[in-house]
Amino acid sequence: MRFEHYQTGVFFDEMFEAGCEPRAAARALVQLIETMTDGELLRRQQSAERVLLHMGITFNVYGDVAGTERIFPFDLVPRIVAAAEWNWIEQGLKQRIRALNLFIDDIYHAQKIVKDGVIPAEIVRTAISFRKQCIGLNPPSGVWCHITGTDLVRDRDGQIYVLEDNLRCPSGVSYVLQNRVVMKRTFPQVFESSRIRPVDDYPSRLRDMLESLAPDAVESPRVVVLTPGVHNSAYFEHSFLAQQMGVELVEGRDLVVSDGFVWMRTTKGFERVDVIYRRIDDDFLDPKTFRADSALGVPGLMEVYRTGRVALVNAPGTGVADDKVVYAYVPKIVKYYLNEDIIIPNVPTFVCAEESDRKHVLACLSELVVKAANESGGYGMLVGPASTKDQRADFAGRIEANPRNYIAQPTLSLSRVPTIVDGAFQGRHVDLRPYILYGEDIFVLPGGLTRVALKEGSLVVNSSQGGGSKDTWVLADDPPGEGTVAATRHVQVQVQMQMQGAASAGAQS
Repeated sequence: MRFEHYQTGVFFDEMFEAGCEPRAAARALVQLIETMTDGELLRRQQSAERVLLHMGITFNVYGDVAGTERIFPFDLVPRIVAAAEWNWIEQGLKQRIRALNLFIDDIYHAQKIVKDGVIPAEIVRTAISFRKQCIGLNPPSGVWCHITGTDLVRDRDGQIYVLEDNLRCPSGVSYVLQNRVVMKRTFPQVFESSRIRPVDDYPSRLRDMLESLAPDAVESPRVVVLTPGVHNSAYFEHSFLAQQMGVELVEGRDLVVSDGFVWMRTTKGFERVDVIYRRIDDDFLDPKTFRADSALGVPGLMEVYRTGRVALVNAPGTGVADDKVVYAYVPKIVKYYLNEDIIIPNVPTFVCAEESDRKHVLACLSELVVKAANESGGYGMLVGPASTKDQRADFAGRIEANPRNYIAQPTLSLSRVPTIVDGAFQGRHVDLRPYILYGEDIFVLPGGLTRVALKEGSLVVNSSQGGGSKDTWVLADDPPGEGTVAATRHVQVQVQMQMQGAASAGAQS
């Protein structure tokens, strides 16, 4: 396979400049692929798919009558992020998380930002994920959003935007880790001496962060991952992360509140639990505090949490900052709490709750992307340019009936990455979800989940809507005296070694 017939089109391409000249950060990879023998990359793609199948890397699709469990599609051609650009992204994400954490804490306490008129009280009060039961809560160290997955997109002009924030139970990091395992198996010698920043320390960093939240008197805290069970769409991730951290995976029925503490049932009797990484939504955590009909949570859990005898990650109530209408105010939130201009901008957003914005949206539905404030996974969304007249009429009615529930944004021309389709390279649109851990300090995992819209022309990257994923290579800073040319020469040597090894193996078979 060669790139000679690859077309970047009118979009920003993450690997090539206009005219198919490789970007500096991608030259070594392009050289590697161009040096491969015919069919070699396709064979490696097929090998990678077999590895994923063997690993059982799956996700579930609710309402899929053909069967819920699917293998998550993976494309071998990685997305590459230059060191300097990643440094900018990292600083922007840290700024955003600090501000959002301060916002959540303020909302459940003094609500100064509301009283000062920066964000309307009605927007906060009517946010579906605002929890009155969390007013006055004080999480350990004042941190609410310990784990965040922030979705980034790049437009045609090269500008990177934050598309949305995911602060409740963000998923997908298991695919990041497993994608890297597959890539290392597929290109082992390249990774051995490459400049690609590692991601495999995420489970240990996650566990360290979780343990740091335990009550002060606990010397060896017990951490558990709380899952709603095998039918949840992200159950593979729940079990994978528990296994990688070396902690117990539990369901609500495995936990009980007694004598002011949370206990786990074991074959040796009850053992105290100090930190719960919960992958259950707020409503189902504790039937005594939230939904009384929940069979997934732990009765009395919130009372133990309030007394500081157990830590919950993420803290209940963080979903107020997930609301897509609140998202529109994040630049103001950053300015209000940090007195800084936002580093990574939002996508320009129209808030349908505002009359002038709503009139504009209704008049321009064929040009905009309309999103429901609290939907995810690509659901509850209208992509105007790809919509029918009936679909636009349907959304117009929804907006008129409940304007608070909708925002609209321009249709971005998402950047693309070469993707293997039918034995050739074709451009497919991508986004990027980096993962941020907030404990004693803030850590941003280098790279994150690159999601790719595998359907031609599609802008929807969600796995439930036909999307797949790619490995994300964040390059470390060049060593002194070395640059792209030296790195390219190095990869050429590695490719030659791999080809010689393959020839030798073929002669022995």
